[in-house]
Amino acid sequence: MNKDEWDDRYRTGNVPWDRPGASEHLAWAVEAFGIAPGKAIDICCGTGTNVIWLAQRGFEVVGVDIAPRAIAKARAKAADAGVDCTFVAADFLGETVDGGPFAFAFDRGGFHSIEGAEARAAFARNVAALLAPGGLWVSVMGSTDAPPRETGPPRVSAREITAAVEDGFEVLRLEVDCLRNGAGGALPAWRCVMRKRDGSDQDKA
Repeated sequence: MNKDEWDDRYRTGNVPWDRPGASEHLAWAVEAFGIAPGKAIDICCGTGTNVIWLAQRGFEVVGVDIAPRAIAKARAKAADAGVDCTFVAADFLGETVDGGPFAFAFDRGGFHSIEGAEARAAFARNVAALLAPGGLWVSVMGSTDAPPRETGPPRVSAREITAAVEDGFEVLRLEVDCLRNGAGGALPAWRCVMRKRDGSDQDKA
């Protein structure tokens, strides 16, 4: 989808991925890998729930999303929560995001929304370009490890993931999990934890 199509989803409320609470995958990663408060970025942050969760725990966070309406909602939610964080309306594949280098990057459904091997590789290069040496990237994405379906999040295979990220990242964990939506549904997913390789500072694609 393009910028206008994403924005329209937020206008109409057709956003099944938007949840009232922070991602359990984010909380797991912070605890399991001992991620200390520092500079973090949430890519495709939607209405900012995960950004706010990180900011409440002392992180200096930037949230980026292609949909201006999502960013407007995120800023309002952050103001209501009384937290200090930054939100940017930008196309992560085609526009520069300031504020780095970051120690930690998170995306829940960002990577899997990118179509095509070249575009997914560009997404991974952009993440690497924003991370400090040794920085971690945690991505949660729909999995092909289940029968085909007509609805729900996009699906990617383990092979597609590793092909896109291996130049810039060491894959620390690639595990079977699930994606839960606001209605309580759950679909098969991957939980992928990656560390930026030494020397993988790359120009944004």
